[in-house]
Amino acid sequence: MTTAIYPGTFDPITNGHLDIIERSAVLFPHVLVAIAASPNKKPLFDLNRRVQLATESVAHLNNVEVIGFSDLLANVVKQRNINVIIRGMRTTIDFEYELQLAHLNRQLTGGVESLFLPSTEQWSYISSTIVREIYLHGGDVTQFVPQPVTLALQQKNKAD
Repeated sequence: MTTAIYPGTFDPITNGHLDIIERSAVLFPHVLVAIAASPNKKPLFDLNRRVQLATESVAHLNNVEVIGFSDLLANVVKQRNINVIIRGMRTTIDFEYELQLAHLNRQLTGGVESLFLPSTEQWSYISSTIVREIYLHGGDVTQFVPQPVTLALQQKNKAD
């Protein structure tokens, strides 16, 4: 069975991410959404919460699994016998960076290929960074994120 991995920080998961996941779930029998700990990025949500939010956001997709990881992506790919790495791209700037990662990951994994999926026009301007920035400045992000994220941000806002 072909397993695809869609890695990222997903802080938070956005509708753009969800679109890539849904499209990947049509292409592959098993999709693993792998959420990187990424402590250097100082995430808004801790790893466990990001895994929970992503899990809730993809609950409608039977062939999608969500995990957290703090290892090198190449090691996760090898350990789980992953066949392809999915990467979403919004712009040509993304392409240059993702191409470097694809070459690196192919070398580190013994040949696992990366598949680039372009963002749909509707979500091509959305990123987790932009969503966080809007949220941190008191803006409404409900149109950009799945409902579980909206609720989590509302709860976080009340707690802060």
